[in-house]
Amino acid sequence: MSMRIAFTNLACPSWSVEQVIAAATRYGYDGIELRLLGGEVIDPIRDREAVIDAVRHSRAAGIEVCALDTSCRFNQPDPTERARQTEEARRWIALANEARVGILRVFGGPDTVGVAPDNGAAWVAESLAALAPDAEAARVQVALETHDAFSSARRVAAVLARAPSSAIGALWDSHHPYRVGERPEEVLDLLGPRLVHAHVKDARRRTPDAEEWDLVLVGEGEVPVNEMLRVLGRSGYGGWVAVEWEKKWHPEIEEPEVALPRHAEWLRAALAAVPA
Repeated sequence: MSMRIAFTNLACPSWSVEQVIAAATRYGYDGIELRLLGGEVIDPIRDREAVIDAVRHSRAAGIEVCALDTSCRFNQPDPTERARQTEEARRWIALANEARVGILRVFGGPDTVGVAPDNGAAWVAESLAALAPDAEAARVQVALETHDAFSSARRVAAVLARAPSSAIGALWDSHHPYRVGERPEEVLDLLGPRLVHAHVKDARRRTPDAEEWDLVLVGEGEVPVNEMLRVLGRSGYGGWVAVEWEKKWHPEIEEPEVALPRHAEWLRAALAAVPA
């Protein structure tokens, strides 16, 4: 199975949906991933009709919307807030079902000072397990990203083991497992069949202790993105590989007119070199 390439519209926060679709077509992407509308983070209630309209326009142009990116974080010590985040995820599942988008990205969230990490992992697993029946009914996969306190694929795998549903999976972000010392082979061994989506980004450490990093164009940093693609190819992964160029959060990085064509060209070349 061949992998398809996409980009998240974090890369181009000032662009309209029409500009995003046009760029995807022009640069040779197969899809886009929606995090923003009008430069702002999507709200599943307020932006419901706009999201559905964006998906419709994208598909009419031959560009798939491969995922919707939520801000849901379930590592919440306050049970009321945890319930609120879980209910927010249910609204996203309903929107993804209506728009016929198959993947929803969620976060575990950062650890809280004074809270044992095992408790946080249990809270995330509890929320994901509660969402599983809704996601199964909607034919949506909820993907927990390797990010924040859950940057380690080992920790994500432990959470997923407590939520054994085909509708609950993992999103492998290339940077964060590497940042915490995990190589691509190890990540794949840990996440295995629960892997439903992949983000690629590249970075260079700014400090020797790897506490601070600078985002760079894919292929120009130290994150082993090539190795990640090779192990994905050997595993038979046939899902999406989406470039996450975080211009919205890091305005100092290259403009989308520079980054997006460079990333598409780099990814096509890298994927062409992956053994079938």
